[in-house]
Amino acid sequence: MTSELERLSALDTCVVSDALDHMGINGATTGIRPMWGMPAIVGRARTVDVVDAAQAGDSKGRHMATQTVVAAGEEDIIVIANRGRTNVSCWGDILTASAQQRGIRGVVIDGACRDVPELAKAEFPAYARAGVPVTARGRIVDRGSDVPINFDGVRVNPGDYVIADASGVVFVPADRITEVLESAERLAARQEAMLAAVRGGASVVEVMHDTQFTTALAGKPGK
Repeated sequence: MTSELERLSALDTCVVSDALDHMGINGATTGIRPMWGMPAIVGRARTVDVVDAAQAGDSKGRHMATQTVVAAGEEDIIVIANRGRTNVSCWGDILTASAQQRGIRGVVIDGACRDVPELAKAEFPAYARAGVPVTARGRIVDRGSDVPINFDGVRVNPGDYVIADASGVVFVPADRITEVLESAERLAARQEAMLAAVRGGASVVEVMHDTQFTTALAGKPGK
């Protein structure tokens, strides 16, 4: 695991989202949840752009995400952009079996997946808006693999960083990862101190004051 992924795995989506807010970066998504349990994952994005089959052109006939899966590896997460559509699946048990053979860390979908019980049995992390039994065949196809995508209003490029947990899914641009990690780590340390202060009897009014967060994000020592 690269040092950036190791550092990201020590954080959670909430603190990374807060750091992105401070830096003016759009990276947090809403409504994407784990399909079973709460398996947190971090990795690099391998993207799939989805369109209706009628718009497929020469990609028609190639099943959803197969090209991306065979090209991905052990530090990767498959990221599928289906524009929030929940009436058709983008992922299922056969893709999961192939992804696990390649060591892929999980899949995040702006849309739906199927075979949820099988994904849970395989212990393969899958994040989506819903589970649905409806197949992708004849309905949707991937227009492009490892291309820039729009995922719930967030522009995601191949190689961007992904963190997903029970709170949701957040993306970090690859060219900003170092500064985002630094801000998130400062904030995480400050939040631990704030929790300790509240548990020690300090007033939550003072501890939760906005200045405590801005001070931490700016890299200044807290009170």
